[in-house]
Amino acid sequence: MRDEFFEVDRLIEEHAKLYSTACATAWFRIEKKKPDLHEYRAKVAQFMRHFEYTISMFPETPDAETFKEHARKALEAEIAKVLAGENNDVEKRHKYFVDYS
Repeated sequence: MRDEFFEVDRLIEEHAKLYSTACATAWFRIEKKKPDLHEYRAKVAQFMRHFEYTISMFPETPDAETFKEHARKALEAEIAKVLAGENNDVEKRHKYFVDYS
């Protein structure tokens, strides 16, 4: 992790837990559906990809391009973890949602 990108690295690490699981859970509640784990992970990943738009809003300068490349790679790595079942927060949230809703 590069020190100058600490803030975005932390944001991306917490993105699934704080934003994407909440959105996915709300989406499935509205649909009145209890998703299997694969469906839930995929929906969380879909919401995580919305951050790509935020990344694209940074200016088109050499420093910003370096930042955007770093952020995109970090986001893809976190999405891969979610899809592989390696994000404990997503796994717990799915279990809680399915068991208690």
